[in-house]
Amino acid sequence: MIERYTLPQMARVWSEENKFEKMLKVEILSCEALSKLKIIPKQDLFQIKKKARFDIGRIKEIEKKTNHDVISFVMNLSENVGDAAKYIHFGLTSSDVVDTSLSLVMCEAMDILIKDTENLLKAFRLKAKRYKDTIMIGRSHGVHAEPITFGLKIALFYEETKRNLSRLKAAREVIAYGKISGSVGTHANIDPFVEEYVCKKLKLKPARVSSQILQRDRHAEYLNAIAIIGTSLEKFATEFRALQRTEIGEVEEYFSPTQKGSSSMPHKKNPIMFERICGLARILRANALASMENMPLWHERDISHSSVERVIIPDSTILLNYMLVKMVNLVNRLVVNEDRMRENLDRTKGIIFSQRVLLELVKRGLTRVEAYDIVQDAAGNMKKEDINFEEALKRNKKIRNIMGPNAIKECFDLNYHVKYVDRIFKKAGI
Repeated sequence: MIERYTLPQMARVWSEENKFEKMLKVEILSCEALSKLKIIPKQDLFQIKKKARFDIGRIKEIEKKTNHDVISFVMNLSENVGDAAKYIHFGLTSSDVVDTSLSLVMCEAMDILIKDTENLLKAFRLKAKRYKDTIMIGRSHGVHAEPITFGLKIALFYEETKRNLSRLKAAREVIAYGKISGSVGTHANIDPFVEEYVCKKLKLKPARVSSQILQRDRHAEYLNAIAIIGTSLEKFATEFRALQRTEIGEVEEYFSPTQKGSSSMPHKKNPIMFERICGLARILRANALASMENMPLWHERDISHSSVERVIIPDSTILLNYMLVKMVNLVNRLVVNEDRMRENLDRTKGIIFSQRVLLELVKRGLTRVEAYDIVQDAAGNMKKEDINFEEALKRNKKIRNIMGPNAIKECFDLNYHVKYVDRIFKKAGI
C-alpha cells in the first residue's frame, strides 16, 4: 500500500532555513556580548542587528568557491551589513556557531519526540485500562505458561514507555549545551563572558570545558536514547505481530476496507506497519553505533564526525517521530479478539494450572520433588489418554489420596491468577 506521510514540524526543524536562523542568532548574540565588553561599537552592533540577513541560494553560490559552509554563511551576512561586518564572527571558530546552533535544533527535535512519546503513553494507558480484566494466556518460550490479562501486557508496555520518556528528557538535558570558546577551547580570542551570555540567551548551558567542539559523547547519548526507544517500539510491534499469527489470532493490525494484503493472495491481512516499525528500528541502532564512532577524534578536533552527523541526527529524529506517530495510531486502532483469547486459554485443556496443583500438594505435606513428579506424570497421562488436565488429576491415585475432587477443582480458578492485577495497575499509576 502506498502511504503518504508528512512531517511538517520535524521537517521544519531540519530545514536549512532553521539551521541558518539558529546560526544567525548565535552570531548576533555574540556581537551583543562583544558590544557589552566594548569591543564592538554600539552603532556597529545596531547595523549588524538591522541588516544581517542570509539568503540560502547565495550561500550555496559562495560555497561553490569556498568549499566551506560557515565561511560562505558569514560572507553572505557580511554582504548585507557593510562596514560593521568586520565584527561578525569576531574571535569565533566555525564550531562555536555550528555546534551551539545544532544543540538548539536537536532540542527542538527532541521536544517533538517527547510529545510523541507522551501521546503513546496515553494510548497505552487507555488500552490497558480497557482490557485490564481481559484474561488471556501468558507465554514463555512461545509456549503456553499461565493466565494473564491483555491489559497487564499493555501495562508492561506503558511502564517501559514511561522510562523511555525519562530517557528522552535526559537526552535533551545533555544536549542542551553550547560553546563559544574559540579554535581549541581556550577562549584566547573570545572572552568567556560571550559564551555565558550567548548560552543564557539561547536557554542553553555553557560547556564547562570544550575543545574546538562540544564533545560527542553528548550526541551519542542523544542518539542512543533514540535507538532504545526505537527498539522498544520494535519490541511492542513484534509482540503484536506474534499475536496476529494465524495460529494465535488474538489481535490484528487495523486493516481498512479498501486495503490489500497481497498481490497474489486476496485473503491476506498482514501486519505491515508493525513490520515497518521493526525494520526502521534497525536503522536507529545503526545510527547510534555511528554516533559512538564519532566520539574519538584527533586531538582538539577533526572533521570526521561532521559528515556522519549530517545524516544520522536528522534521520534518527525523523524516523523516531514517524515510528511513534504510527505506533500511537496502531495502538488506538488495534483489533482485539477477546473470544480467541478465551479459546486459546482452553486449548491446552487446563494444563496451564499445573503450578497451582504443585503448590497445593506441597502445602498438604509432599516435598516439592515428589509433587513435581506426580503432577508431571498426570500431565503426561492426560496427553496419552486425550482427556483434560482436571480429569487426569482425578484419575491419579497419588493425587486423589491427598486432594479431593473439590480441592482439585479449586485449582482451576482463573481469578486466582489475576487477583493482584488491580494492585499492579495501581503501582504503575494506571
